[in-house]
Amino acid sequence: MTTTAKTNRKTRKGAKQFIALARVSSREQEREGFSLEVQEEALKNYATANGGKITKLYRVAETASKKDERKAFKNLLKYARENAAQLDGVLFYKIDRAVRNLFDYVDLERLEEDYGVPMFSITQPTENTPAGRMMRRTLANMATFYTEQQAVDVKEGLKRRVENGLFVCKAPYGYLNVRRDGRSLVEVDPVKAPKVRRIFELYAYHGHTLDSLSDQLMAEGIRYVDSKSRFVRSKLHSILADRSYIGDIPYYGQWLPGTHEPIVDRATFDRVQVLMSKKRYQSHELTYAGSMIRCGHCGNFITGENRIKKTKNGEKEYHYYRCSQYNKKDHPRVRLTEQAVDEQIMAMFAKIRIDDEEVRGWFRDVIFAQTKDAQQVTRRQVEDLNRQLTAVRNKQDRLLNLRLLDEIDAGTYAAKSTELRDRAAHLSLQLEACDRGNDEMADTAIRVFELSQNLAEHWFAADTVEKREILELVGSDYVLDGVSLCYQIEKPFDVLAEGAFWKNGRGDRI
Repeated sequence: MTTTAKTNRKTRKGAKQFIALARVSSREQEREGFSLEVQEEALKNYATANGGKITKLYRVAETASKKDERKAFKNLLKYARENAAQLDGVLFYKIDRAVRNLFDYVDLERLEEDYGVPMFSITQPTENTPAGRMMRRTLANMATFYTEQQAVDVKEGLKRRVENGLFVCKAPYGYLNVRRDGRSLVEVDPVKAPKVRRIFELYAYHGHTLDSLSDQLMAEGIRYVDSKSRFVRSKLHSILADRSYIGDIPYYGQWLPGTHEPIVDRATFDRVQVLMSKKRYQSHELTYAGSMIRCGHCGNFITGENRIKKTKNGEKEYHYYRCSQYNKKDHPRVRLTEQAVDEQIMAMFAKIRIDDEEVRGWFRDVIFAQTKDAQQVTRRQVEDLNRQLTAVRNKQDRLLNLRLLDEIDAGTYAAKSTELRDRAAHLSLQLEACDRGNDEMADTAIRVFELSQNLAEHWFAADTVEKREILELVGSDYVLDGVSLCYQIEKPFDVLAEGAFWKNGRGDRI
């Protein structure tokens, strides 16, 4: 292959033909004079001075990813192999502009040895002799060392930032990246941070889904950014799951303590995670912690702790509940075991138990009657939305066929396709919102009612998530006053607790 390529070059008339690669990977290199423009001009001047021209130039910008960088290099090698007979060489500004590791350099040497296409470093010229090749390999080794050492230094620098509680990436929505005394820091964005707080407040305490939350923010005039008014579902989910808002920083899949100012209080954040089912409580975790109960003395949330005690038969784990401000001066030092709280919860459920089977059946019928109309409306909405979604997808198919038949131009297709995709996405989100509608609430109410009538059999077998759902549906305003648990029983279970039943007159209401 080498002999044939050399022979073709000798018999070929006209100017020499070169291909070239210009690459810059950082702004520092640009400031030092290695910008793409500087490299391109030097490469063209070299080709002209040697009686030739650059027939193909590959450029790798400083913002290119490693994947793009490798792609450009591989394309250069492929082109050189396929056109070896017409090429007189591959041009680079410097060895370290051509290769970043020894594997790349070996590929260039094979190109020179197997295909007869020599490489030229225009600012580091070497002869094609054993000494010259040794010099080039030394420069390639230095480039490899620099790249590897730079990676180590960057990793160590990021690690030090994390240890100092600083972000190593762009700050999330609600914060600003600023520079103070040459350091990159994060500050609370006075415009966006209140939006984040409102998002958490609405989701945690106002019963919103992601869809209804987006609508509520629009209704309140809270815009994502000036160019995009609506908070989309995925962005809301990302915000609500981001621990940065309680003072943590992300690092390689972990969350570590940060030094930036939190935007959201921990109790609200934990409540949101429970509602989103992001924080799935396991059997050993605590039912009554995580913003479930407030302290009657100071109003702060009750928290929990696990204690392991040694017994004659080994170790036993105990769960205790206390105020999160338990250790503050003058605060009552009250702690309850989980068993003590369970006993009071059992007493609450005993109040809503119905021994009369006839009354129990009547109450079940009332729940169905109250939700029947709402269920029918929801089902009609779902049917209508499904019809609309089917129609939109049919339009998408017809639009694609028109484009394939070349009956509409690319611009018209793109605009109409985007409109239909947006419409389909909007209808899909509406369907998701319906899924969290009245049907689910009615089924849950019936399930809780049935459970309340057989509490002793089911309560202690339920997992923590199920217990919390039951408590939130049956009661509210849970307060631990000393060692006594106070609460408000929610409708319609308050009627059961009061024993105020009637079946005459308006039998469709409680």
